[in-house]
Amino acid sequence: MKHTISVTVEDRPGALTRITTMFARRGFNIDSLAVGPTERPGVSCITLRVDCAQHTLEQIEKQIHKLVNTLRVTELVPGEAVERELMLIKVSATPDRRAELIATATAFSGRVVDLGADTVVFELTGTPEELDAFHELCRPQGIVELVRTGRIGISRASAKRTTRRLAAIN
Repeated sequence: MKHTISVTVEDRPGALTRITTMFARRGFNIDSLAVGPTERPGVSCITLRVDCAQHTLEQIEKQIHKLVNTLRVTELVPGEAVERELMLIKVSATPDRRAELIATATAFSGRVVDLGADTVVFELTGTPEELDAFHELCRPQGIVELVRTGRIGISRASAKRTTRRLAAIN
């Protein structure tokens, strides 16, 4: 089963390396990884997507919590969290097909970020399923290039604060 883990860490050299090394040593695969600053100076959030059984997830969470610089480990439970990805996709687009492609992107809340002589680059933010759907709709036109960020997430306002939280920030 797929799980999303949010790890809050001190923004120090080696914090990410310690986490990814722990995964590699134990033979766990990371499906998606995103890292960025938080609202607190000197604190970063690492969002990981893993495919494992519940008991393995609990083992992973305990191992991450033991690592230096880890402040909090939380599972982002579906329905109790908002998760998004960003996708940039360059699509072949003859002038007569551009309007149709742009309308499709607009329906997905996407926007044009670059127009070339025979390509259009779109930026889309949404759930992985929404991005997959747009990707499939563009496939017949010809995808020139595609990049996606890792999944990021945050607990919903209505989510219980105790949801899979192992440690609190001091």
